[in-house]
Amino acid sequence: FSPGLLLVAGSFAAFRLLNRGLERLVPPPPSARRNRWKWRNIWTSLAHSALPGTHSPFPCRFCLHPGMSEDLVGTHPPGAHSLVAVSVGYFLEDFVDMLCNQKLHQSWELLFHHSVVIVCFGIAVLLHQYVGFALVALLVEINSIFLHLRQILLMANLVHTTCYRLNSIINLGTYVVFRIATLAWMTRWLFLNRENVPPATYAVGTVGMAIMTPMNIILFYRLLRSDFFK
Repeated sequence: FSPGLLLVAGSFAAFRLLNRGLERLVPPPPSARRNRWKWRNIWTSLAHSALPGTHSPFPCRFCLHPGMSEDLVGTHPPGAHSLVAVSVGYFLEDFVDMLCNQKLHQSWELLFHHSVVIVCFGIAVLLHQYVGFALVALLVEINSIFLHLRQILLMANLVHTTCYRLNSIINLGTYVVFRIATLAWMTRWLFLNRENVPPATYAVGTVGMAIMTPMNIILFYRLLRSDFFK
């Protein structure tokens, strides 16, 4: 086993253990006790999104490694490969958690999303290439913090609070910047560098972007309708 695969396995086990113990660390409020597994699941997802080094240092990393903007195939800062491997472990854990605890018709969108991410990130982990591209994709996790907080506030029945309203505004703003704009930049990079990427990898990346972009636009519309035009 390569160190990357061992790190994926260790990450999977760590997030699994965290998921099991979260109910004691963060007891669910009365309004969330009917769906305890989802309460644990969201807090586990929030823990991944808030990992030190997952979001805030990204702009600094691009400043310190300007070559990344031109070469996302072979250039990446120290620790980036490990970060991507840890994220693969989390997405595998979340995939298994949803598969075991939620009906397929309720979770198929997220399962499909996770499948695409696991394949794309898995290629980066195994080949030690395209790590920079995966690192850019992890910018999405900045928005995921507020997206998961929104779900927690909903489950805690705190919709009619200033905290929920403020989170909704930040959530929508970071959604545009770190999801839609990031995916647009990644799609542009793939198109401009299609001659430098092997056909098979280019096909996987293109299909991934073609799936992720509409899914995120639809989710943005749902958030906008639910929190601002309800």
